[in-house]
Amino acid sequence: MNDVQIRSAERALSAGTWLIVAGAMLYSILTVTPLASAHTPDRWDWTAPILPLVVDAAVVIVVRLDAVLARLGGNGGRWPIALRWMTGCMTLALNVADSALKNDLVGVAVHAVAPLLLIVTAETGLAYRRAITAAVVALEAKQQAERDARERAATQRRDEAARRAREEREHTAALAREQREHEARMAREQTEREAAQRREEREREQAREQAERTERERLQREREQHERDREQLQRDRERREREAAERAERERQERAEQERSERAEREERAARERAVLLSAGPATDKLPEDDARAIVAAAQAEGMSVRTAAELCGWSVGWVSTRYAELRGPVNGVPVDLAGTGR
Repeated sequence: MNDVQIRSAERALSAGTWLIVAGAMLYSILTVTPLASAHTPDRWDWTAPILPLVVDAAVVIVVRLDAVLARLGGNGGRWPIALRWMTGCMTLALNVADSALKNDLVGVAVHAVAPLLLIVTAETGLAYRRAITAAVVALEAKQQAERDARERAATQRRDEAARRAREEREHTAALAREQREHEARMAREQTEREAAQRREEREREQAREQAERTERERLQREREQHERDREQLQRDRERREREAAERAERERQERAEQERSERAEREERAARERAVLLSAGPATDKLPEDDARAIVAAAQAEGMSVRTAAELCGWSVGWVSTRYAELRGPVNGVPVDLAGTGR
C-alpha cells in the first residue's frame, strides 16, 4: 500500500463517518425533540431541540478528537472511552425512550438503529484509524529504511569514489615524480652531450682553421695562376667577340636583303591577285560574302572609290563603306580582322 492508497482510505473513512454522524444527529433531533417537548413546560417548548443538540455535539467532539489522536498514534486514556460510551448510551436512550414508554417494541428497534450505528461506527472508525496509523508508521519506517539504505549506498559510493580519486592522485603524483626524475636524467645526459659536442666543435674548429690557412695559401697560388689564365682568356674572348660581331653583321644584312626580296615578292603577288579580282568587271548579282570581302579589300588597296567597289561585288554602297572603314583601321578600339577577306 502506498501513500495515495492510504490517503484515499482515510478520506473514505472520514466521509463515511461524518455522513453517519450527520444522519444520526438529524434523526436524533427529529426523534428526541417531541419527547423533550412533551416533558417540558409549555412556555419552554422552544428549548426542546437543545438536549439532542448537546448530546450530539458531544458525539461530534468524541469522533473528531478520536480521529486526531488515532492519526497521531496517541491514547487519551479512560475518559474518552467513558465519554464515547456515555454519549452513545444517552443518544440510544433518548431515541428509544418515547417508543419504550408506549411499549412499542418495533419503534424501539427502529429508533435504536441510528444510535447503535453511530456507536459502532465511532468504535470501528477509531480501530480503522489506529490500523491506518500503524500502517502509515510501518510504511514510513520502511521508506525511512530505504532512504537510509540509499544514503548508506550513496555514502559508500562517495567513499569508493574518494578512495579511487585518492589512488589516482597518488598514481598521478608517482608518475609526475618519475617524469621529473626522467627529465632531470635526460637534462644531465643532454648537458654531457652538449659538453662533448662543444669539445668536438673546438677540435673541428681548430682543424678547420688549419685547413683554411692551407686552403687560402693554395687558393692564393691558384688565383695568381687564374689571373694569368684570365688575361689570356680575355684576349681570346675579345678576339672571338670581334669575329662574332662581324659575322652577325653580315648575317643581319643578308636577312634584311632576304626580307626586302620576300616583301617585294609578296606585294607583287598581292597586286596580281587584286588585278585578277578587279578584272572581272561589274557584278550582275550579289556575290558571296567571302568573295565580296576579297574584292572590297582589293579595291581599297588599289584606292578605288566605294561606289566602284560596290559595282564590282554587287553589294550595297553602305555595306562596302563599312568594310572600307574596317580595312582602314580599328573600329571602336578593336583591330579589324582581315582574315575574313578569304585571301
